[in-house]
Amino acid sequence: MSMIMSMRGFLTSSIGATSLGVTCAAALALPSVLPAAAASVRAERTAATGRVAKDAVPGSTQSLPLVPLTRERVLGTAPEQGLYRVDVRHFSLVGVVWDDPDTELKGRVQIRNRSAATGQWSGWQDVETHNEDHGADPGTAERAPGRVHGATAPLWVDDSDGVDVRVLAGSGTSAAPGAPDRRTGDPTPLPSGLRLELVDPGDEPPAQGPPADVSGTAALTEATAAAYAANADLVPAGALEIPELSREDTEQELIRLEGGVEAEGSVAGDAVRAKPYIGPRPRIVTRRGWGADESLRGGGFVYTKKIKAAFVHHTVSGNKYRCSQAASVVRGIYRYHVKSMGWRDVGYNFLVDKCGTIYEGRAGGVAKPVKGAHTLGFNSNSMGIAVIGTYGSAKPSGAAVKAVARLAAWKLGLYGANPRGKTYLKSGGGNLYPKGKNVRLNVISGHRDGFATSCPGKRLYAKLGTARSSAARYQGR
Repeated sequence: MSMIMSMRGFLTSSIGATSLGVTCAAALALPSVLPAAAASVRAERTAATGRVAKDAVPGSTQSLPLVPLTRERVLGTAPEQGLYRVDVRHFSLVGVVWDDPDTELKGRVQIRNRSAATGQWSGWQDVETHNEDHGADPGTAERAPGRVHGATAPLWVDDSDGVDVRVLAGSGTSAAPGAPDRRTGDPTPLPSGLRLELVDPGDEPPAQGPPADVSGTAALTEATAAAYAANADLVPAGALEIPELSREDTEQELIRLEGGVEAEGSVAGDAVRAKPYIGPRPRIVTRRGWGADESLRGGGFVYTKKIKAAFVHHTVSGNKYRCSQAASVVRGIYRYHVKSMGWRDVGYNFLVDKCGTIYEGRAGGVAKPVKGAHTLGFNSNSMGIAVIGTYGSAKPSGAAVKAVARLAAWKLGLYGANPRGKTYLKSGGGNLYPKGKNVRLNVISGHRDGFATSCPGKRLYAKLGTARSSAARYQGR
């Protein structure tokens, strides 16, 4: 007999009486007071600017409406909107949003930025306009009308103080600017309410000292305490990372989380424990470790029943980041997903940078079946792993692919899933499969397997076979 892999004991003890798909609020008793000196430093403001001192800046979002461009700047005859600003606060990540998430932006979005370090302008960069395939399932509370916006993918541009954006209508992202709709011959209208989002990811809070809310308050907020407690079965509250474990220690941890579930053996009539198929737990940077401002996200957590599959994504945010900046990129994506797009939290369950570092994504506990917003129609009973970058033509690093395999081997192993296997997921609705259809998928799938999209990029998608075989090997299969 194989070990029961339901994680029932773990979830019962850590989630309590929370039912499937119900938001779980938490009021938890954790260390809540910073030393007076630390609190004073966090609250310090400079006399010159009135801003919070650098190590306490939590980030910000500037939302600027786009306007029709002057005749001199119109390319062709199609509608064009844009904005040129050199009087903005510093930002490092950009995107364009609009009112209706069900309206497609058929055309082209291009951005150039002025470096705050050099004062030089970049060349024009294309921004991925098809981003609706990432998100909450249709009909769910997270996708409620009026809450969520249509949006491009975010683009990382590093520290900048000037921006120039143009949105050119056309018949699709591959169309030349100004191309008319093939059916009517008329220029394709742009979505209403186009706005430029300039995101400052802020600075990481100081790592030393007791856990503290990133906002700098002396007492932990309920949201921060809950985020810390969600991983309390693995690490102390407020840990900056969940350390890697050996295979033996991982197996022992699984036994503990399972509540000591045993499989009956026949050796001398004694009960023997079946050897589980699970990969060694990898190192994971926690939300506190990458500097999540827990006050941004929606309250509580939403869980699904189990984890049957992993969908691999790329963030389409560009590859021009250093690994030392990856935490800032994660904070920027988090803020863009929540403040600009209207999601309850960052959509992905995990993110992986090109150096192979793994980051906790959506809050709720890295070992738990947290419901994300990553693969529209297939967010239930799955997890989303996003590799930070754009991998249509660029090859993903070996370190990133290895990290995906290690993470999948561990997390899927918690729920008894074989990385080389197939599974069935019920569609919540999308452009490939109608709502309610049971779809047979690879346990490790690419985003495009559940939705008609280019994600996770041609070059990353080609590496999923390697990730499957490596993950199965890490599990001991």
